[in-house]
Amino acid sequence: MLLRQRLENLPVGRKLLAALLVLLAAVLLMANLAFISAAYWISQQSVAPQALHTLGQLIASPTLGQEALRSASAAQALLQRLDDYPPLRAAVIYDSNGESLAQLHRGESLDLPQRVEQLDSWRHSEFRTNLLVELPQLGARHGYLLLVASSELPGAFYTGTLTASGAILFVSILLWFTVARQIRRLVTKPIRRLEELSRQVTREENYSLRARRGNQDEIGSLADAFNTMLVRIEARERELERARDDAQAAFDQAHKLAEETRHSNRKLELEVQVRSKIEKKLTGFQNYLNSIIDSMPSALIALDEQLYVTQWNQEASALSGTRLAEALNQPVFLAFPPLKPFLPLLKRTVEQHKVEKIERVTWSKDEEPHHYALTFYPLMGGSGRGVVIRVDDISQRLSMEEMMVQSEKMLSVGGLAAGMAHEINNPLGAILHNVQNIRRRLSPELEKNREQAERIGISLQNIDGYLQAREIPRLLDDIQKAGMRAAKIVSHMLSFSRRSNRQLAPCQLPAVIDQALDIAGNDFDLTESFDFKSLLIRREFDPALGPVPGTTNELEQVLLNLLKNAAQAIHQREDCSTPGQITLRTRLAPPWAEIQVEDNGLGMPEMVRKRIFEPFFTTKEVGQGTGLGLSVSYFIITNNHKGQMEVQSKADQGTCFTLRLPLVAAIPHTGH
Repeated sequence: MLLRQRLENLPVGRKLLAALLVLLAAVLLMANLAFISAAYWISQQSVAPQALHTLGQLIASPTLGQEALRSASAAQALLQRLDDYPPLRAAVIYDSNGESLAQLHRGESLDLPQRVEQLDSWRHSEFRTNLLVELPQLGARHGYLLLVASSELPGAFYTGTLTASGAILFVSILLWFTVARQIRRLVTKPIRRLEELSRQVTREENYSLRARRGNQDEIGSLADAFNTMLVRIEARERELERARDDAQAAFDQAHKLAEETRHSNRKLELEVQVRSKIEKKLTGFQNYLNSIIDSMPSALIALDEQLYVTQWNQEASALSGTRLAEALNQPVFLAFPPLKPFLPLLKRTVEQHKVEKIERVTWSKDEEPHHYALTFYPLMGGSGRGVVIRVDDISQRLSMEEMMVQSEKMLSVGGLAAGMAHEINNPLGAILHNVQNIRRRLSPELEKNREQAERIGISLQNIDGYLQAREIPRLLDDIQKAGMRAAKIVSHMLSFSRRSNRQLAPCQLPAVIDQALDIAGNDFDLTESFDFKSLLIRREFDPALGPVPGTTNELEQVLLNLLKNAAQAIHQREDCSTPGQITLRTRLAPPWAEIQVEDNGLGMPEMVRKRIFEPFFTTKEVGQGTGLGLSVSYFIITNNHKGQMEVQSKADQGTCFTLRLPLVAAIPHTGH
């Protein structure tokens, strides 16, 4: 109560100054709190997730991922490289079994999950932003990388905030002193003058005195009332004085208006300067955002509520063939015609604010089919509703998924092939052995056969004549040929299922290809009317490609299978007006050395292409193929050489097989 009384007894000017000081302090405090809260929210909701996502993409590359999962020391070394990254609070690398391989903590250690399976329960009690990234491995289960963002703002932010707050406080104090002087001039002094004048009139009883007229406020009204009182007492004596006072008041008013006009002009000039600076900053920021959007690998298209284009990045121009200037302010189905079938989904995204996804669409790009994933995001803002379209090229991802499925299928079938081969080998060996014994025991050239025939009173010549008449030797030949063919199939099955541990030696791929061509030219016997040497063979060898680790005879076997298949595909063409041609290429494409065998033969439909590497799958007639040639070739490349093998083909458009061999021999994994 004492403080309140003291405040109430203060002069009017000091009351106004005290109120203004409290207001400035409150505004400064609230502005700082709001700024720090907004910065913290933006850091946690936008900056930290984006930083973690970018960092995760960099580390999730096949090279870094495989290196980190090789050992605990390699994983710890990779994490130590992230120690200087300020937004990171902690990180964990999990191996392919989901167990913690290495951890990194910045500051006090956190209670992080030791296994990937514990991650969901851990996230219920963890408030920090975190991200789980897959670390892929060729031929093995992938690992994981857990990144945890820091929940604290950088110290530089607080230092900058305090510096800015100090500057604002200094300017506020200067402003407060300026306002204090104006209050003293406009409020305190007029009141004191009026007080002194009233005392002087009371003391001297001089009614000719007048209070000088001030502003049009309560003080001015009080002065007017005081002057009116004096005028009524001494009206006649002070008419001239009052006219002079009125003239002086008019002059003061005009001067005040002139000052206010100059002050307003100065304020307008400052506002124009500030607005010009803001516009320059906004233009620079807009250019920066456009650069970020244009650098995105995905096509990004922003539409307004009427589905007219408002934003268009470079990838969208490359994909659609429509330039930015032509696409802006145009309907999306005109700027990007392939999106026309999805107009209902776009409208639903705008109306229902719901994300829509199309997992896979196929469009032509450079006369080749490419697969894309579409995502429609609702857009809300001060300028109205809209939608953002993101188009991602997933062709490479689908190709990798297909290769992984094929590899898993081949591994599972390989075990089955091994079991079947061992089970068939024993009875097959007995059949071939017994056929040989039957031939030997029917032969009249063996002495023991003649002795047994004489003892039981029969003639081997008669028996041989009977067998020839009944074509028994031909039947035995057929049995032996069928047995040998079955033995060959079993041999292929064992080769298919057997894992190779042999050492790889440097091979000159052009020499290996030429050797396979010589073998194919000498041994090819598809039909009597078709000559392999009549084909046009084109060699396109990369001179920059040096020796490649491999097994020469196995690579020759793979190339021989591909050359024979290419010759058969060319021979099966109905249109023989174009000469048959096989193109052999080598190319240096680090970390791979590539071999391509391309023909202009019959080609194959999509369903056949997807099954071409499956064991026992063949499109040839019964007796002309086992269906194991490409399966064994695939296993030689992927298992024995740790490479890749894929095929591109279309019906009536030829076929191209691509072999990829590592430039550096893979280190064999030793298990316990």
